[in-house]
Amino acid sequence: MAEFRYIVNDVEQAVQFYVDVLGFRLAQKFGPAMAIVAKDDLSLWLAGPLSSAAQPMPDGSRPQPGGWSRIALKVEDIESDIARLTEAGARFRSGLVQGPGGKQALFEDPSGNAIELFQPK
Repeated sequence: MAEFRYIVNDVEQAVQFYVDVLGFRLAQKFGPAMAIVAKDDLSLWLAGPLSSAAQPMPDGSRPQPGGWSRIALKVEDIESDIARLTEAGARFRSGLVQGPGGKQALFEDPSGNAIELFQPK
């Protein structure tokens, strides 16, 4: 199982997005500070502003959502998933991109963290 942590702005909103829109299941919830959602072999930790992961660093900088590191979700029909996510209000960073290994598209969760849809050849 792979475990990843995303910093999110709102734990409730993030859980709702990952469960209702992306088909994850809620594995654990730690009040408003953090939740763990899971899908297949992926465990995703959603750490909100009240979590220990969001505490300031020694230099004063604060962990923030966003960036380009991402989880990749394998899909079978990327075009229909793009349409479904667009209908659900997801913000896409890219259109459909085709490469040597397959097709991909990047979109964001409600906090701006990148998620890749990937359809292998």
